[in-house]
Amino acid sequence: MKNKILFIGLSFFVSANLFAQQKPLSVQLTESMMLKYSGDTMQLKANRPAEWTYEQGIVLKAMEKVWRRTGRGDIYGYIKRSMDFFVRPDGTIRTYKMEDYNSDNILPGRNLLTLFNVEENKKYSAALHLLREQINYHPRTNDGGFWHKKRYPNQMWLDGLYMVEPFYAEYAQRFNQPESFNDIAKQFIQMEAHARDAKTGLLYHGWDESRKEKWSDSITGLSKNFWGRAMGWYGMALVDVLDYFPVGHPKRDSLISILQRFSTAVLSVQDAKSGVWYQVLDKPLAKGNYKEASATAMFIYALGKGIRQGYLNPDILPSVKKAYKGMVKNFIGKDSLGRTCLNKVCSVAGLGGNPYRDGSYEYYINEPIVTNDVKGVGAAILAANEMEIIEDMKVGKGKTVAFDYYFNNEQKRDEASGLVAGHHYKLDERNNGGFSFFGDIFKNYGIATSTLKEAPTAANLKDVNIYVITDPDFPKENPKPNYIEADDITTITNWVKAGGVLVMLMNDSNNVEFEHSNQLVKNFGIQFNKDSRNRVEGHEYEVGALPGPKLFSKKTKKVYIKQICTMEVTPPARSALTDKGDVVMAVAKYGKGTVFTVGDPWFYNEYVDGRKIPAEYQNLTAAQELVKWLIKQVPAKK
Repeated sequence: MKNKILFIGLSFFVSANLFAQQKPLSVQLTESMMLKYSGDTMQLKANRPAEWTYEQGIVLKAMEKVWRRTGRGDIYGYIKRSMDFFVRPDGTIRTYKMEDYNSDNILPGRNLLTLFNVEENKKYSAALHLLREQINYHPRTNDGGFWHKKRYPNQMWLDGLYMVEPFYAEYAQRFNQPESFNDIAKQFIQMEAHARDAKTGLLYHGWDESRKEKWSDSITGLSKNFWGRAMGWYGMALVDVLDYFPVGHPKRDSLISILQRFSTAVLSVQDAKSGVWYQVLDKPLAKGNYKEASATAMFIYALGKGIRQGYLNPDILPSVKKAYKGMVKNFIGKDSLGRTCLNKVCSVAGLGGNPYRDGSYEYYINEPIVTNDVKGVGAAILAANEMEIIEDMKVGKGKTVAFDYYFNNEQKRDEASGLVAGHHYKLDERNNGGFSFFGDIFKNYGIATSTLKEAPTAANLKDVNIYVITDPDFPKENPKPNYIEADDITTITNWVKAGGVLVMLMNDSNNVEFEHSNQLVKNFGIQFNKDSRNRVEGHEYEVGALPGPKLFSKKTKKVYIKQICTMEVTPPARSALTDKGDVVMAVAKYGKGTVFTVGDPWFYNEYVDGRKIPAEYQNLTAAQELVKWLIKQVPAKK
């Protein structure tokens, strides 16, 4: 049978040099979506009002990952504007109806989790609680699996795992509901138990507990075919849930094992020549079957992330890279306006409904094939972003960084979770004062990150290459500060001398401890002055303007740093950046090691995430270049 193909305004031009273009593919696709849907939100269907939909949810989640790598405020603004169109000040959500009990409607909540973590606006938490309440009452099968939708009773679909579980897991982590993780694991375990084919390892699209649906097998309750995108949703759900699933939870290993079985099955049906996957996975030679973009992108993302996070054997990486090249060659093109496009996406596929979808082979291959369907583009952005990270990880592979949580140990109670925890310059903080962007730079360059919550010792610094100490506490910030004492100074100095790379990010005279910190850095020829430079008032950003540090970056022309302590330097230290006669950054070679200091934490989210300061200030670029420079200072192993 012939496919119904809808290609709108497409020139079919595929760039052979796409990898060599200046903008990464993830950015090109993001920009294309932002240009195509440039209003207050994404109106996906012509002549119909915009709706709260999973399709918008996946593409905005993909854009978030690009924002976090690029620090482009326009991308964040686009995500926020799109969600604010729906979320009212009281947290109710326009067009959302809980009583529909539609699992698809949970997915956009992941975008609200991002907005809440960044801005801590209570309207977002109210909307999150509303979506979480749906999970409380969502209808289930007898063994506890979520129905895909209320109007599809007794049915679990692979799609539904992605719609619900990553949100459910992140919510559980953010709002301190650890009891939820057993339920989350159950959804994957039950789905695999019901839908996995013993022979191929592939999972059927849907399972009907009642066996009453016409599409379901009267004995097994299963649908008839292995639809590519359904398997893609399932794989992406697994790797995303594992981001939040507690290490040490008794069900975590079960999820990793499911992912490993999934990867084996998926790779067994990868097209050997092109590297991509077919619409119906196990019938590549059947009449009418075709290579499909969204499933290919989802598999690339799930497998690539699984490798990067250590869940999957890295030996499969060549197959994933082949798939990515195949995706670019077979599916990426340009439209008549020169915008990057994703071709050959199955528009939609489901089971049941009206008109009735019987799950047959003929049904799947005859759904419309379109260009730039947002589900497909969202998956392609995720895939491209993941593969770009994997390429970047070569830069710092095998290196380790430890962030100090001992000398900087401010504590506060988090209203959302009720937990008392460290705050200010912490890796898991995504608000203004957090270091999540800075930490991600290390991770994306392949550097293993850790936190040091105890005093430094020769033992706990033994395998650390880079050690970051930020804004040591004093009594105004912490009633019981941990000062840098004599033993700490000896330990750190000896560690640097042996080849360690120390980064000291200080603060101005009103916000940091100087006496003990100076006892440490004087060993390297540095003294922090008890002063405060670049005191910016309001939006007077030029007061905080400084030239790009040439020590580690030729790309950075201008940076923004406010309220800095200056420094005095003597050999072996030297200035890394002097402005108007003041040393604001310094570097010292000491033995085999290196010390880098700056008079402000500088790289906290507020000044690298693109949301606040004008784009002319290149703080994120400077942070990326500094991390690459730090990597180069680590002595080569003999």
